[in-house]
Amino acid sequence: MVDQDMFPCQVCREHKNKAELVPAGLVRESIADLIRKEYPAWSSDGYICRADLNRFRARYVGEILEREKDELASLDAIGIGSLKDHELTAKDINVEFDQQRTFGERMADQLAEFAGSWTFVGVFAGLFFLWIAMNSLILLYRPFDPYPFILLNLALSVLAALQAPVIIMSQNRQESRDRLHMEDDYRVNRNNEMEIHQLHRKIDYLLKSQGQRLLEIQSVQVELMEDLVRKKS
Repeated sequence: MVDQDMFPCQVCREHKNKAELVPAGLVRESIADLIRKEYPAWSSDGYICRADLNRFRARYVGEILEREKDELASLDAIGIGSLKDHELTAKDINVEFDQQRTFGERMADQLAEFAGSWTFVGVFAGLFFLWIAMNSLILLYRPFDPYPFILLNLALSVLAALQAPVIIMSQNRQESRDRLHMEDDYRVNRNNEMEIHQLHRKIDYLLKSQGQRLLEIQSVQVELMEDLVRKKS
């Protein structure tokens, strides 16, 4: 015959006195959900012994820590994925741009680069003074371009007329290159901004969830300590 002060535990089904039992209605809801998964007949009107309750408390804390570990691992994976995406987003515009150049565009770039160098200035000055010297001193009696050097002026005019459009073509290509650089920088910065916002949201979520879980763990630990103190007393 069962003593009237003895009540059954819904988990182990053993009859125990009230000092060894906890009313099911006082069990934390998160732990009660864990108990229901294993014991669907769990009712908030019954009792559970402290040994079984502590066992489920320890299991609940273990599951929280396991979820914490999984979320930290997923955050690391997200960070690595973001770095890979960034590497794919950033492209070398110069290589791609140079591969699309035609033969005429390459010649224009090389001529414009040569025309804007000290080598061109030196060669041009040397030829200029050599031309004048030949027509003024060496070929004094039969100069092919006597003073005022009309042929030289014609050659300089033709050179200037050809050099100007070549330089303009090269400058236009440089502007196109700069525009592509700006577009690529904008695309990379936009992707980086989106990644930073996503990481901020995920970190905020993790911090918030971690705070809640730490509070739950501390509450469970306090309950366990209270049980230990009750047993000792």
